[in-house]
Amino acid sequence: MDNAGYLAFIPPLLAIILALLTKDVLVSLVLGIASGLLIVAGGNPLDAFLNLADLMADKAGDSWNIRILLFCGLLGGLVGLLTKAGSARAFGTWASHFIKGRRSAQFFTWLCGLFIFIDDYFNALTVGTVMRPVSDARGISRAKLAYILDSTAAPVCILAPVSSWVVTVISQIRGSSGFSDLGVGEMSFFLMLIPYNVYALLALIMVLLVALSGRDFGPMAKSERRAARGNFYDEQRYGQAPGDMQEEGNSSRAVWYDMALPMFVLIAACLVAFPLTTYMGLEEGETMPLIDAFRNTDASKALLYGIVFTLIFSYIYFTLRRVLSLKQTSEAIIDGVRAMLPALVILILAWSIGHVISKPLSEGGLGLPLVIDQMLRGSTLPLWVLPLCVFLLSGGIAFATGTSWGTFGIMIPIVLPTSISLAETMGLSGNELLQCTLIGVSAVLSGAVFGDHASPISDTTILSSAGASCPHLEHVATQLPYACFVAICSGVGIIVSAYSLTPWVGLLTALLCFIPGFLILTRRKKHV
Repeated sequence: MDNAGYLAFIPPLLAIILALLTKDVLVSLVLGIASGLLIVAGGNPLDAFLNLADLMADKAGDSWNIRILLFCGLLGGLVGLLTKAGSARAFGTWASHFIKGRRSAQFFTWLCGLFIFIDDYFNALTVGTVMRPVSDARGISRAKLAYILDSTAAPVCILAPVSSWVVTVISQIRGSSGFSDLGVGEMSFFLMLIPYNVYALLALIMVLLVALSGRDFGPMAKSERRAARGNFYDEQRYGQAPGDMQEEGNSSRAVWYDMALPMFVLIAACLVAFPLTTYMGLEEGETMPLIDAFRNTDASKALLYGIVFTLIFSYIYFTLRRVLSLKQTSEAIIDGVRAMLPALVILILAWSIGHVISKPLSEGGLGLPLVIDQMLRGSTLPLWVLPLCVFLLSGGIAFATGTSWGTFGIMIPIVLPTSISLAETMGLSGNELLQCTLIGVSAVLSGAVFGDHASPISDTTILSSAGASCPHLEHVATQLPYACFVAICSGVGIIVSAYSLTPWVGLLTALLCFIPGFLILTRRKKHV
């Protein structure tokens, strides 16, 4: 027997319970890892402590993982550079010439959120800085602006093929037990997850419908009516709004393409690097179609090449443009990298607990997938039950902890092999087995994004309030009914997806619940 039996449940359960109680994902993950290593060490605390240090060092030093860490850190550097250059303000000034009304202002904010998909922090802060003066001029409440920022941050980042969120997800997928047996690469697997990610897709549709229809409900409708009278936020009830973000350097020289150009370079560089890394690894004389080169790429190398090229380009570009001095440019990059450190620590801990949970005893883990496989053999558990439970549990963890990344680290190493075992128990194989696995993992992503979106302690929620200069409690109070409504519709879609093994059927069902539900909720609300 190469597993620890029921003791294998202790690390993930401990991490989940502590995360719910303490709302501190770092401490929860560390204690979850420590408990597992204590079991592996036979109760010897010294061995467990030494193994903890060695495990984190091994995970951080793995060649694939270190490239992911470098990508995230350097991406933070790019975010810091663009923020302090004042390029967001310049982009907003340029955009104001094309925005004439409330609906067009909200729609353009939504479009900006779709365009800036690299990182949720960058999304919330940059789009908020760009659109806040435009929104004020059009009589849009700060709460509505914060909602649009928040709803096009995490939902967009989890759908875009190039983002800091995606590399976190694919790193968890790649290291999960049983994934290698599915016969697909981690990037291909992620792309197949997109139509199953019901909550993220529906959240984006919700924003678009709210923006174009002018219809609102709940506390948001009150905030919008107040904004129409010139009061953009309720300071008496919710407190003061956070101040405007500060720019540095000679920001008066910044123009709209100072933001657009680096973003375009990053996207283009990564798209070129994806097939290029594959071709670089081919033997002399060996050929491969371009589509296969994309599918078989080493995502960690491609993303690292793309961000390094973009950062070098941006450093030279902003220096030559004299928007920032050499010293200011270097400081901006360093500040951006420093801001990413907490996320990098979570990522290392997530990899570590995934190792402890999924690897067999012979490899220093507890073999939880083997335990679950034994439990599921002969089980009559309906297929649609698991994704719904996973969605609710992931949403609860992310809401309580305020982090999607920690939720990914806890849930994906459990859910992916569990989905495979359940499908095999039901006699499924090939494409049906793959579809079952996609449904299970997508339920983690949907739940984590919902919890992050709704949580008052989520970094993205807090930064959306700051980016919109909206009182944080007003943002939470006005957004929560919207997020919960989308989550209910998404839950229905997830059940149907699991039952039909077809993503588009589940998404269509969610929309059929969503559209009439939205009209009912807003039927008696006056348009602002």
